[in-house]
This record gives sequence, C-alpha cells and structure tokens, in this order.
Amino acid sequence: MNFYVIGDVTVDHLYHLDHIPRPGEEVAPIRSNMQPGGAGGTMSVTLARLGHRVILAARVGKDPFAEVALKLVREAGVDLRAVQVDPDLLTSTITVMQTPDGQRAMISAGAANRLLDAAQLKRHDLDQVDGLLVSAYSLIGGAQREFATKAIGLAKKAAIPVFIDMGAGASSDPASRLLESVLSADYLLLNQRELLALTETDNISEALLRLQDRGVERVVIKVGAMGSIVWTPQETELVEAVNLDADLVDSTGSGDTFSAVFAHAVLSGKTLRQAARAANAAGAISATAVGAQSRAITAQDLLAHLS
Repeated sequence: MNFYVIGDVTVDHLYHLDHIPRPGEEVAPIRSNMQPGGAGGTMSVTLARLGHRVILAARVGKDPFAEVALKLVREAGVDLRAVQVDPDLLTSTITVMQTPDGQRAMISAGAANRLLDAAQLKRHDLDQVDGLLVSAYSLIGGAQREFATKAIGLAKKAAIPVFIDMGAGASSDPASRLLESVLSADYLLLNQRELLALTETDNISEALLRLQDRGVERVVIKVGAMGSIVWTPQETELVEAVNLDADLVDSTGSGDTFSAVFAHAVLSGKTLRQAARAANAAGAISATAVGAQSRAITAQDLLAHLS
C-alpha cells in the first residue's frame, strides 16, 4: 500500500534521569543518547519497515543534524521527494527527559518543520495514495498548518482515509482551533490527557460525546498500561495491552509507532479491535529499545503477539 505522511523529523536528545530536575538543579543522567525522531519520521519508518511505500512531507535545515534526523528514514526506503530544505532555519531538535517510572518532560524546537511550504504540494502528489497520516503537530499553525490542511482537503476529495495523531505538543495549542482542524479525521488517535485537553472536558465519556456531536466517528484512545479504547458512536471497547517478556526502556516514539501500525492494520482489512491490538503490541515493542525508531516492527512481530 501507499502512504503519505505529514509530520516532523527531528534529532532527539534523550536523557534518562532519576528525577526531572528542579529549577536551578544540575543532575547527571543514568544514560544519554542522540537518536532520529519526530512523529513524521517515526510513522514513516514504521510503515516502510512493514513493506509499504511511503512518502514523507517534512522540512529540515542545511545543517549536520539533517542527516541524523533522516538517517533511519532513508535506510528504511522512505520516499523523500516531499522533504523540503530550509535555507535559514535549523533542523528540529527535541530534548527528552525521562525517569524510570515513566515521567517525561520535553523541550521542543520546531524550527524548519514549521515552515513546510504548502505551495510545493500539488494535487497529483496524492495520486495512488491509500492512506494519509498527519501528526497534529503539523496543524498547530503557520505554513505547516496550511500544508497539512491542504493535504487533508485533497485526501477527502479523493476518498483517501485520513488518520490524525495528536501528540502532547499539539494538545497544548488552543483547544477550539485544534478541534476544528481534526474533525475531518476518519480516525483520530490520542491519549487520555490529549483527549480531555482537546475537548476541554473532565472525563472520557463527556469528551467522546462532544466529539460525537461534532461528527467524529472513530476515536482510538491510548491508555498506557491498560491498552487502548476503540470508540465509535455504536460501541466502545477496551482493547487490553500486550504484555511482553522484555524490559521497557524508552517510550519515546511509542505513540507514533502505535498510530502507524493502527493505520497499517486498518488498511490491511483488520477490524478496529484487531488494529488496536496490533498497535498495542507495536507500541510496547518499540519501547524495548532506546530511541523512537531503533526497534524495527515487523509483520512477524505482530503475528507473534496477536496469535
């Protein structure tokens, strides 16, 4: 199948700490690493490794970090024709601080990604595309928002399924504006905190009712160790997490991997429940290695955990 992915590519600076430092405090990491990341890059790599043809729309700078950000994307065989190069801004970087109990804090510099130029997106770019995946980071504002909105419009006209993944940074954008941007999703994927922030509600049931009132028909809520919740106006089902016989060492990019595998499974003919089960497995497997794109998710992985 053919996928078109819109989202950031970044260089992730990963710091595993005993605790998140307080203002003015200096701490030494348990370990540190630098890895390719970003929602767009991670979703693209995941889909390409599963055998799909993938076009990635992102923007990098003219700097050494661009090669790091695109290293695994390129190795996976992702089509980079829609990756733009900014003459002035740097490639995006994210500093991720994570504790053993799962607490995280991040510093994100959108940089070149935010100037993704919509003028370079043409109608024929989505020809033969089977699914459009959009990171909601791309819908926050500026030129990148125009690009993503234009692509979603073209996909809707061509009856191409649209998957929108929220992400923590996107959910901090003004809720009313972001909610309008994601209503066109055929599949909206987000975690519980993002759902409540997006809908400005206090509980999942109320949030889903608000989305239903706005015409949303399919929502997948990532609920961590519990797994995920699949919701349509007709039914709600908790799909339990997949327990692995392995240590989970880094959750960076696990949500992006989840969304990519969910889209893969849906367009491969699986039911929403089966797709969520596969995505639960993929998200957990990705967390067994350090870095958003380090652990390749294969069809054999999914079969092994879904048998």
